[in-house]
This record gives sequence, structure tokens and C-alpha cells, in this order.
Amino acid sequence: MFKHLKNDLPASLVVFFVALPLCLGIALASGAPLFSGLIAGIVGGMVVGALSGSNLGVSGPAAGLAVIVLNAITDLGSWEIFLVAVVLGGVLQILLGVIKAGVIGYYFPSSVIKGMLAGIGIIIFLKQLPHAVGYDSDYEGDISFRQADGENTLTALANMIDNVSPGAITVTLISLCILLLWELVLTKKSDIFKIIPGPLVAVIVGVIYNFLIAADSAFGISADHLVSVPVPESASDFVSQFAFPDFSAITRYDVWITGITLCIVASLETLLSVEATDKLDPQKRTTPTNRELFAQGTGNIVSGLIGGLPITQVIIRSSANVQSGGKTKMSTIIHGFLLLTSVIIIPTLLNKIPLAVLAAVLLVVGYKLAKPSLFKRMYSLGRDQFIPFIVTVLGVAFTDLLLGIGLGLGIGILMILIKNYQNSHFLHIVEKDDGVHTVRMTLSEEVSFLNKGAILRELNSLPEKTHLELDVTKCIRLNYDILEILDEFLYRAGPKEITITVISEKGIFENPKSFTKLFLTSKVA
Repeated sequence: MFKHLKNDLPASLVVFFVALPLCLGIALASGAPLFSGLIAGIVGGMVVGALSGSNLGVSGPAAGLAVIVLNAITDLGSWEIFLVAVVLGGVLQILLGVIKAGVIGYYFPSSVIKGMLAGIGIIIFLKQLPHAVGYDSDYEGDISFRQADGENTLTALANMIDNVSPGAITVTLISLCILLLWELVLTKKSDIFKIIPGPLVAVIVGVIYNFLIAADSAFGISADHLVSVPVPESASDFVSQFAFPDFSAITRYDVWITGITLCIVASLETLLSVEATDKLDPQKRTTPTNRELFAQGTGNIVSGLIGGLPITQVIIRSSANVQSGGKTKMSTIIHGFLLLTSVIIIPTLLNKIPLAVLAAVLLVVGYKLAKPSLFKRMYSLGRDQFIPFIVTVLGVAFTDLLLGIGLGLGIGILMILIKNYQNSHFLHIVEKDDGVHTVRMTLSEEVSFLNKGAILRELNSLPEKTHLELDVTKCIRLNYDILEILDEFLYRAGPKEITITVISEKGIFENPKSFTKLFLTSKVA
């Protein structure tokens, strides 16, 4: 875990600066105490990060749960009773992990997952533009089109024109220059710039700017445009910010309904984020989903017991971790530790950070998630991939996360039904011992994304030094999602000394370098 500390430490700093305002903003949107968002961020980093099998996923309070939390606090009658539901939701998540319900995450097509990432990238970019110019009426946390203050993404963009702050624009431009200069130029010239993260430099410059320029001047930064962390005046004041569940309400029907709702929604968001984060992982590692449900459940129990919001794995923070060069889960754990120490030791200094700096960091993250090249590549893969992708993008950007994913998944399933997908026998395994442990895998006529969970399970179970014979002679159509997991398997096969022979109507191919390149030119693609 400490092997890649030179990568994980800078990444953890970026995730910390991204997570800090998001934790506060989601708590505000949820109608919960601000400190509850920080508790959830700390627990998501230190507890869930330590227990999770995800190398790059970052957990914390999620915007997708904000409306549920807001309504539940009102309906249940108190914050302490709501915390009981959070604990119950965590217990139920652990049970889902025990019964191996994590396999659900494998039944979402690659096009939908990529559409979710691109849609989130677009909405991050659009929602940060107002904050980049100093319009901070409803800052961090919103992923849905409609915001907690009654505005939506488009009206916020329109209203920002009349609420421009010259100081915020100046800080945003300076921060963007630092970030782009750091990434495109300086990191290529010297290793020292790889150790010191550009976002940290941008934050330091932003704080210095805030100290040097008076708040009441034309280019000053007002208090409304700064991070706002609760500042305890004493140790007892700090301890008093924690809250504890009222377990006398554990027998109430509505408390259990809220706990079940939190469990289902949080688990689904987590599994989708796990799938998306694994797609972003340069090393193509696979997260054990049942272990992730156990980690998330444990995190929610701990968070609920000490007064925190419910937790999920969060794609914004996870993608920031990936884009910042994180390698292992140490970056997640360290970011949680940084949240804890900062709110104890330097809350006053944190409150000097201009929100425009954090907006600049998120603008870069949003652009990387929704690069134009991604849209071009998805279009080139054909309508089977592009239509579910673009529907998901539009759904996430103009409704909310879960509804957008549901629309994309519905379109994906509909397109399969239109093509009369009727094949349940897609995988046949035959093992033989001819001096070399050989496994023959025969794929049948139609293989779709619905089959990738079973195929991935079989591939991951192959022992070292196995010879795999992959017979695709019967395939009429091999879905792109399957090609993708086969290519990811090639990446992992080398270290395990697994050799591969592909048998097709085009011939026999030994140890292909890319299944995608091999099959896109044949009828099975």
C-alpha cells in the first residue's frame, strides 16, 4: 500500500480539496448539520477506504441521496431518529454483501457506464461555471438537473451573468493557468512537479490572493465565495458537534422503510460507481463488489453511530483521484485523514480558500470525463453502443443520476430485444490435462453485456500457467462489452503466465495483443 505513496499522496490532496466543499454542500442540501457531511467524508475515506477492495474508489456523502435524506429527516421527526435508519441501512448492505448481491453491478452495459461518466462530467462542468464567476447561491453537491434552491442547471447559468465577481473570475483564471501549466508543461520537464500537485499550488495561490486583496475592493473575495467549515471554539464545542442515534425508535415501521430505501439506493450508486471507476483505472483492476458492499455497510454503521450522513462510493471524487494519478487505496485513506486533521487543527485556514479555486479544479475534472474524443469514439463503435451512451448522457445531465442510468439501461435492453436476443447458453467450459492445464471456453451465437458477469467470473478463476482455448467459431455476434473485458483480461493474463489461443473461422491466433482489433474486422464483432 505504501509502494506508490509518491503518487497517492498528491492525489489524496486533490481529492481532499474536492471532497471538502462537497461534504459541506451535500449536508446543506440534505437539511442536515454541516458537520455531518464532514463526518461522512472522514468515515468514507478512513473506514470504507481501509475495508474496500477498490484501489481508486473514494466514498463519502452522495448528492444522489440528498433528497431522500431531506425528506426522511422531516418525516421521521428528528436527526437522531434518522441516524437509526442510517445504521439499519448499513446492516442491510452487509447482508447484501453476504448473499453476494454485488453481481448486480455487472449487468449494466459499458455504454451506459461510459455515458454516466460523460454525463457527470458535463454536469460538473456546467454546475461549476457559476461558482467560477462568483455566483455561489447553491454550491457543492448537486448532481441532478434541479437544484435544492429551486433553480436548475440552466437557470443558474443564466443568473450568473448578473452576479459576476471580478475577484472570483481572476482567481479562477489564475487557478486554471496553474493547473494546465502544471499538467501540460511542468510535469514533463521535472519530476519535482509530479510530486507537488498543481491543485495544491492553485489552492495556496488562491489563499495568498485572498490575504493580499481586501474583501471590499473591486477584485476582492467576499466571505460568501470562501469555503465555510464549522470552527469549534473549544474541545467540548468540537465534541458537541457529534450526534448519536435514538435507538428507542428502532421498532418504528417508517424508520425501517427509510433504512431499506437508503440501503437500496446507496448500494446501487456504489455498484455503478465501482463499475465506472474500474473503467477509468489505467491498470484495469477489478473491484470485488461483495466486499465493497460490506465496506460500505460498515461505513454507514459507523457514520450513523457518530452523527454522519449516509455514504456511497462517489464518482466525482473517484474520478478526481484517477485523474490526479492515484495508484492504490492509500490515496483514499489519506484524504480521509486530511479531512479529520484539517477540521480539528486548521478550520480557520480552510475558510480562507476561495471556492473559485475548487471550481477550477472541478472544471478540469469535468472536461476530462466528457472529452469530445470520447463522443467520437463511441459514435465510431456503431449505434448499438452510441444510442444507449448518448441517452444516458442526456438523462444524467437533464434529470438525475439514477434516472439517467435507468433510461440508458432501458434503451440498451430494448435494442437487444429488437434484435431478438434469445440465447441463454453462451458459455461452455471443458478442462483437459494434456501435460498443460488447458481450459476450452466456447462462446455461442449471441453474447451480450448481460453475459459479461459470468464470463468475467470464469476468466478471473483461471489459475496461473493455464492455457486458454477460446472458441468463437459459433459466434454470430460478440458484443463490444465482451471484447472490452477480454482485452482487460489480456492485461492481467501476462503476470499470471496464462497463454491464449483464439479459434475462429478466420483461423487460429496465438496470444493476440487485442481482441478488439482481432474481432472488429470479423463477422462476430
